[in-house]
Amino acid sequence: MQALKQQARKLKKETYAIYLACKDPRVPWYARLLAGCVVAYAFSPIDLIPDFIPIIGYLDDLIIVPLLIWLVLKMIPAAVLNECRQKAEAAMSAGKPTSKIAAVIIVLIWIGLGILIVVWMGRILKG
Repeated sequence: MQALKQQARKLKKETYAIYLACKDPRVPWYARLLAGCVVAYAFSPIDLIPDFIPIIGYLDDLIIVPLLIWLVLKMIPAAVLNECRQKAEAAMSAGKPTSKIAAVIIVLIWIGLGILIVVWMGRILKG
């Protein structure tokens, strides 16, 4: 169990390093764009697939987010990444960052999906 907690801490630190790299002009624009999306989602307090949904609820936390983080890490120049990892180490000891903007976006996605389902069900029940 301790190994899993250590891996989770490392993943959070890497995510924060990616966030810092997003701001660095030495990182290619496409890597910054993908990194921004990954970081916003990873730090969001709300998941796109809620954890209470059996099995697939944890799919994003266990597979999708780590794979996207790995991909972004490959796109960031090594010198920039090392510098950002050092900054992330210092910042993570101060507290846990979250993304309220990403939470709002995910809530809006769920509301939109809910509206689509209601409209779709209305059409099915009319017909």
